[in-house]
Formats: sequence, C-alpha cells, structure tokens
Amino acid sequence: MAEELIVNNTATKEEKYQSLIPQIEALVTGEPDLTANLANIASALKYGMGFFWVGFYLVKDDELVLGPFQGPIACTRIRKGKGVCGTSWEKAETLLVSNVDEFPGHIACSSDSKSEIVLPAMKDEEVALILDVDSDQLNDFDSVDQEHLEKLMRVVEGLL
Repeated sequence: MAEELIVNNTATKEEKYQSLIPQIEALVTGEPDLTANLANIASALKYGMGFFWVGFYLVKDDELVLGPFQGPIACTRIRKGKGVCGTSWEKAETLLVSNVDEFPGHIACSSDSKSEIVLPAMKDEEVALILDVDSDQLNDFDSVDQEHLEKLMRVVEGLL
C-alpha cells in the first residue's frame, strides 16, 4: 500500500501519466473493494495531474450516481443521454470537450468547470461507470489525456 505518490511537477503531461498510471496500478492491486479503489484513483489523478475535479459516476438502474470524487461538490444523479457524462454513457465512448459551454445540454455542476474529458468503463459489454475529469481552463484536454486515461480505464475495468 502506497502512502504517497511520486510526482515530478516539472515533467511533461506525457511523463506524468507514464509515472502515475503504474503507481495507480500498484495502489489498487490486491484491494478488492471497488469504492476504496475508485477513491484512491480519483485522488491520485487530482493530485498527480493537478486536475480541477475528478470523479466517478456509477450506473445504477437508469441513472449515473455520484461515486468517489475529488474537488468541489458535484451533481448527484445524471440521466442517460444528459450532459457530457450521460452522453458518454449513452454512446459508450470517450468524450473530449474543449469548452463545456458549447456542449449541447451541458449540466453545469460547477460554473468553474471549462473543459472536460469523460470516459466509460465496461463490464459485460455494458457501461458500468464513468470517469469524469474537469478543468477550470478551456481546451485543457487532448489526445495525450485520452490515450492515457483510456489505458487507466482498462485498469478500472479489471476491478469491476
């Protein structure tokens, strides 16, 4: 069990992910509790990458329900197809949004959120949960984030 992350704040985004994801894998290895693992993953991403908000929404019946997160308070429930998270769930694909105010039907849980990347985790060919990462800067996410966070979601899928 790790007690702290090793983060090089002068590293490039790519280098941070390359260092952080193996640490996250080590952190969750051998821990069977999903909530504990998701909480540690959210914390590791928030502090390792300096994101504004990081959290998970779990599919429960016909809604996404807020799970472990780091950052300001958040929307508790999201319907399928609503906002960025609900749309990612409906389409079962990663969504990268450079300006949330331009996303049709965006749900403003925090007016400080400016850009967002949302990724689904699959179980039995269905979306089981969503990782939502927000920035307080416009156009803050790119293909580097998508590539590495999608790798991380394969780790998350192994926990489901």
